[in-house]
Amino acid sequence: MGNRPRMRAALRGKAPGLAFERRLWAAGHEVVAGLDEVGRGSWAGPLTVGAVVVNRERRITGVRDSKMLTEPEREALYPQITAWAGAWSTGHASNDECDDLGMSAAQRLAARRALDGLGIPVDHVLLDGSWDFVGGGNVTPIVKGDQRSLSIAAASVVAKVTRDRVLREAANRYPAYAFADNKGYPAPAHREALAIHGATDYHRRSWSFMDGLPGPTATSDPG
Repeated sequence: MGNRPRMRAALRGKAPGLAFERRLWAAGHEVVAGLDEVGRGSWAGPLTVGAVVVNRERRITGVRDSKMLTEPEREALYPQITAWAGAWSTGHASNDECDDLGMSAAQRLAARRALDGLGIPVDHVLLDGSWDFVGGGNVTPIVKGDQRSLSIAAASVVAKVTRDRVLREAANRYPAYAFADNKGYPAPAHREALAIHGATDYHRRSWSFMDGLPGPTATSDPG
């Protein structure tokens, strides 16, 4: 399935498994989707949810919780996951939707968009964490699910890579904010750029510290 850098020793023996998926398959849930979210605590950019349905006919190796991987490792793994998955998708809630709806509702919206994007009916959903942000009854939240479930771990990589690419594009427009490095999260260069230039059209204005900061203008493009 293509070339991937040799796995670091620290990652060996920490592969997520299929125990949760197999129990659901055995109970008659044919299509099980793993979901994971990234970007909830960011100051800029979308909140993104990834959804992955395991390919039961083929194996994949090297998948880990996205937080355990370096950016090059995630980028190398992404095309292998998307080629292997039975189905995959991502859903975004924009920074404006995060402001207008609140973070909990925005996460539910992004999750619904991710599930709809799979293009197939899903019998059961596995979620990372303890909060059911999908609803509907056929949902199992799993604490540290991105380390325990292959479908959730794969979804975490898909979500992280997709969102990181959005923020790297934002960095091309607004290089002063160092979005390529901080991905919209708090960081010294990000704080400094906000203080000097104000918010961009990628920023979430509902954070209290954004009060009083100037917003984007048609001609602003700080670099």
